[in-house]
Amino acid sequence: MGEHGVTEALTLPDEKTARRARARARYRDTKMAYLLIAPALILLGLFVAWPAVYAGFLSFQDWSFYKDPEFVGFRNFINVLTDPLFWAAIGRGFQFVLMTVPIMLVLAFLFASLVVSVSRRFASFLKVSIYIPTIISGVITSIIFVLIYNYSGGLLNWALGAFGIEPVAWLGDPAWALIAIAVPAVWLGMGLTSLIMVAAMVDIPNEFYEAAAMEGANWWQKTFFITLPQMKNILLYLLITGFVAAIQQFELPLVMTSGGPLDSTTLPNLFIFNHFRNDINVGYSIAAALLLFVVLGSVSALVFRFVNSERLVD
Repeated sequence: MGEHGVTEALTLPDEKTARRARARARYRDTKMAYLLIAPALILLGLFVAWPAVYAGFLSFQDWSFYKDPEFVGFRNFINVLTDPLFWAAIGRGFQFVLMTVPIMLVLAFLFASLVVSVSRRFASFLKVSIYIPTIISGVITSIIFVLIYNYSGGLLNWALGAFGIEPVAWLGDPAWALIAIAVPAVWLGMGLTSLIMVAAMVDIPNEFYEAAAMEGANWWQKTFFITLPQMKNILLYLLITGFVAAIQQFELPLVMTSGGPLDSTTLPNLFIFNHFRNDINVGYSIAAALLLFVVLGSVSALVFRFVNSERLVD
């Protein structure tokens, strides 16, 4: 056997040993990874997966807290889909989205533009001030705005009275109630939305703006041709998540109006809650919740679709 053959014979066992060692290391790493995520998977299964499966089972049952489930097929879903009040609540939810999300995005964008244009110390003050509403409970916010909207002694009607305007029943008039709830919803959502936009703006290379300034571009031109295109994915993400949060709004209409007057503030989640609380057949409420989940799941799929799109600049 030549020298080359001897070297090859000595090398092959070493390579096999190295491959086996790498395979054992990968196995140990994989085993450790599964052990580390096992608690999260168990909790996810107990508190998310199993309740979802069981809710799907109960949606096909005539079920209440006072009797055993009785299989009724798709009757609950048919009852929900043919209920005009359900569709009215869904339509009201979309109306609420239009009242809140566009305004919140525009205001958050303007605020974020202000933050990135001022000094660092003042920017820190602005970011803290805009984030404060985010940490306030929705129930506390509801109570504060109920006092503001109070017909006889509320701050808003007092301010309008200074200009000779008659008091308005903000929460007692169907024409104004949903708008009155939209205002605190925008206030609550502004903080996190603004900070996300600030982070996105800071990530835009400053060279783009310097080149635009050399060409004589003004603020509007920089905004429309640099800032907005560079924030495309962030804006789409905030638009979709804002839609999901707005259509699921529950605390504000529950505390401020209980869905009234004349169901003018009964949003989808409050509609489902009222049926769950008042109906003998709980299957109707579960079926309505699952149908709403289908809508939200579709929107979530759009979130992943847009967030994973290619960035304009790497």
